[in-house]
Amino acid sequence: MSLFKKTLFGTAIAFGLLGAAQAQETKVSIAISGWTGFGPLTLAKEAGIFKKNGLDVSIRKIPQKDRHLAIASGDVQCAATSTETWIVWNANGVATTQLFKMDQGMGADGIVARPGIEKVTDLKGKTIGVSAPGTNPYFSLAWILKKNGLSLKDVKMVTLEPAQAANALIAGNSGLDAAVTYEPYLGLVLSKPETGKLIADSKQYAMVFDTFGCTPKFIKENPAAAKALTESYFDALDLIEKDKTKAFTIMGADVKQTPEQFEKSQSKIHWADRDANVKFFNGEIQAFNKEAAALLLETGVIKAIPANLDGLFDTQFLKK
Repeated sequence: MSLFKKTLFGTAIAFGLLGAAQAQETKVSIAISGWTGFGPLTLAKEAGIFKKNGLDVSIRKIPQKDRHLAIASGDVQCAATSTETWIVWNANGVATTQLFKMDQGMGADGIVARPGIEKVTDLKGKTIGVSAPGTNPYFSLAWILKKNGLSLKDVKMVTLEPAQAANALIAGNSGLDAAVTYEPYLGLVLSKPETGKLIADSKQYAMVFDTFGCTPKFIKENPAAAKALTESYFDALDLIEKDKTKAFTIMGADVKQTPEQFEKSQSKIHWADRDANVKFFNGEIQAFNKEAAALLLETGVIKAIPANLDGLFDTQFLKK
């Protein structure tokens, strides 16, 4: 065989092996929003972690109010969202299963109000910008109001996404008295104290837990990919620990923040490592789901509580 033919033959083998390796990558589309806590997913994609773990991942920014529609249509197979949202989706016929906890709000979510409104009870009769029913901001508002002896019936609501609500409050000409929002938009409001102040947040009220999950069909047909998605999240947390500058640069760019701004935003959340996940799924989520489901039913977001709340998560992939 001539040198040319050997080279050609070798090249063909190399491309064949590359093609085989690429064919083994499982395609998966993930729906998220521009929330600081979802940064590790962006990091896993942009730093090549997903690819290293055999995944061909596309990430789509879809508002929480529409995310279940993308799952139901098959446009996406997985999503990151707040824990109570999985109750809503499953109660409304969109079958989904949580695989791991991502983060917990520790002041990164909250209600900001115009000057003169000092506490939650002052919101009675006021106009609040908040996302649609079935979203975490809507749920958080209901949760916080109930803890203060009020309900959604005691306030007027204008449907606005977190970024829109924050910007409307800052603009000061929207007629809003308050807004329910989260980082990085919460920090934007708080940087302008003349337009709004914090009156309640997720550090005072533990109601924001974000988890990652997929459809039962995807998990059943792709168990190796479900494991790879889980491990990729923990790998991303490892990268944050090893190289914060690189990590914050990548994650910050995705939400239009400098590394320094992103570092400040993420200081108000706790990303959940493997031990935190084990703890969460062994008592914490069960207690939260029980209270959350009752509130969702009370506010009319769901018509019936799913028969098996513990069936909304699968922890088998958390094992090393």
